[in-house]
Amino acid sequence: MRAITVAPGVVGSLRLDEAWPEPHPEEGAILVEALAVGICGTDHEIIAGEYGEVPPGTDQLVLGHESLGRVLEDPTGTLHPGDLVAGIVRRPDPVPCANCAVDEWDMCRNGRYTEHGIKALPGFARDRWRVAPKFAIGLVPALANVGVLLEPTSVVAKAWDHIDRIGQRAEWKPQTVLVAGAGPIGLLAALLATQRGLTVHVLDRAETGPKPTLVAALGATYHTSRVDELDFEPDIIVECTGAPSVVLEAMCKAAPVGIVCLTGVSSGGRTVDFDAGALNRAMVLENNVVFGSVNANRRHWELAAEALGQADPAWLDSLITRRVPVEAYAEAYHPGQDDIKVVLEFAR
Repeated sequence: MRAITVAPGVVGSLRLDEAWPEPHPEEGAILVEALAVGICGTDHEIIAGEYGEVPPGTDQLVLGHESLGRVLEDPTGTLHPGDLVAGIVRRPDPVPCANCAVDEWDMCRNGRYTEHGIKALPGFARDRWRVAPKFAIGLVPALANVGVLLEPTSVVAKAWDHIDRIGQRAEWKPQTVLVAGAGPIGLLAALLATQRGLTVHVLDRAETGPKPTLVAALGATYHTSRVDELDFEPDIIVECTGAPSVVLEAMCKAAPVGIVCLTGVSSGGRTVDFDAGALNRAMVLENNVVFGSVNANRRHWELAAEALGQADPAWLDSLITRRVPVEAYAEAYHPGQDDIKVVLEFAR
């Protein structure tokens, strides 16, 4: 069968392997036919040789952590042939740590977790893959064209879950949210914000292309200014760029008793001239919270499936700006100027 693979740490090693072995039964009881995988910045970084870890006993890593497939067989009866399914990316560490022991592998404390298509587990960019029932999320047929968005939606579902939990520390009725960055994570974060009835603002550098239109379709307001130039203080800020200057401006911009969630990962190695003392003073005196969020556990994946099911299918479909057949894989992994989400299609 076909698989998209790389040799982690080796630049230029991306390839389509036409004779990749069938998934081993130890991967899980549910056999799945791949329909599509989404491509994100993590894939580009692995292809660039920045990180990635092969499974034991092999020198190649199958890419793909944003999955959508169709069940071929499930002897456990959890799902049925023909059902749509997505595979949860992370697996708990083998120790396990206190969090992994209670299925909160997204909060792993010792870093020994594994991840499909990223760290020591084969990804979903292959014609067929297997998954254990515990890590399989069934999807309704209405999501057949957009179910590949489940993984990034799970990331923002976790972010919103933690925002809600932190907000319970005091009497708090947030009204305004700012989402910094209008990539897939930012737009999906804005979607979940609108589903909560909040007044939503989205900030991005793009002045043309699909982003302003997608934000407007949510009933949200689009900005291209700097964060510190906005004329309001958001109760909630979801930072999705990872750009150091934007991160710092976001931390300073939150309203009193505000919450700032950081989802973007900074590359490091850059310094910014910044008054840290003023930030500390503001955060202490205004009771603000800044926290980081990454990955998701099963509960968040289920919340994400609910959110996608409640969303406008046409809007979700508009997030996918390119669909590329697996035979043209190199094109799919080459970023385009107006790309939001690129999807590599294995079958329809």
